[in-house]
Amino acid sequence: MLLAVAAVLFGLALLVWSADRFVDGAAATANHFGMPPLLIGMVIIGFGTSAPEMVVSALASLQGNPGLAIGNAYGSNITNIALVLGITAVLAPIAVSSQVLKREMPILIAVTLLAAWPLYDLTITTIEAWMLLAIFAAYMGWSIYQGMRGKDDSLAGEFDQEIKAHQMPVRKAIVWLIIGLILLVISSRILVWGAVDIASALGVSDLVIGLTVVAIGTSLPELASAIAAVRKNEHDLAFGNVIGSNMFNTLAVVGIAGVIQPIQLEALVLSRDWLTMTALTFLLAIFSFRMDRPTRLNRIQGVILLLCYTSYTLYLLKTGF
Repeated sequence: MLLAVAAVLFGLALLVWSADRFVDGAAATANHFGMPPLLIGMVIIGFGTSAPEMVVSALASLQGNPGLAIGNAYGSNITNIALVLGITAVLAPIAVSSQVLKREMPILIAVTLLAAWPLYDLTITTIEAWMLLAIFAAYMGWSIYQGMRGKDDSLAGEFDQEIKAHQMPVRKAIVWLIIGLILLVISSRILVWGAVDIASALGVSDLVIGLTVVAIGTSLPELASAIAAVRKNEHDLAFGNVIGSNMFNTLAVVGIAGVIQPIQLEALVLSRDWLTMTALTFLLAIFSFRMDRPTRLNRIQGVILLLCYTSYTLYLLKTGF
């Protein structure tokens, strides 16, 4: 048990560090090849911040732990909205002016609702997983289109500042890209082993471990980047990372895990976890997004999100054991 806990802590620390190196290397490499900042942010950085979830869920599915894979994906979405944005808004109210993000919020709501479709029979089949990946490919095509035409959007300016702050020679960027990717796989393997061992020792399902410990760990890059972005007055970036990450998790992370092998689900995934994820997504939209006036998430709303996360976690622990 102690070895498993140490493996999880070490795996999470290495995962966060390697994901950061991977994002920096990928963004710098793309910048050297002349990719527009908004496109780098929405595609390259979007992939990078969701890389921990993707690799962890893929390895969990390969090793026959689909509950860990699905728990990681949906747990990360819940953590991103309720914990990451909750903490960030309490530290400093978040104001969003990007029109790109305002157009993405309805898409996130639609994708979250769509997630119920493969869950209703408690099995995500290979065909359903491929369809999720096809929808994800369509979303990426739309993101690339937005990235090419949204050069004057405020989000593009914030991505440009971040990219300039992490400039490096192309050779160094490629080295960090490769090292980050290799360490992502190694750290994910250590994390999955430790998480499964802890679940067995505590007598809980790997779904619960995925929704809690692993989800929080793989969401740490989003938390760190959101707090750093707000401190630098890059509010659009803080919101954009969460919306993009949730889109990647719902479509790509679940899709990749399901393509590797069909996922058999617990009944509570639909009635407890998907429902919580959907309610939080709508709550975020109600709190913060208005098309006719500046978007803002204040401290009181941040506290409400944190209370929602605490309540969900307590209920999860009550039903999980």
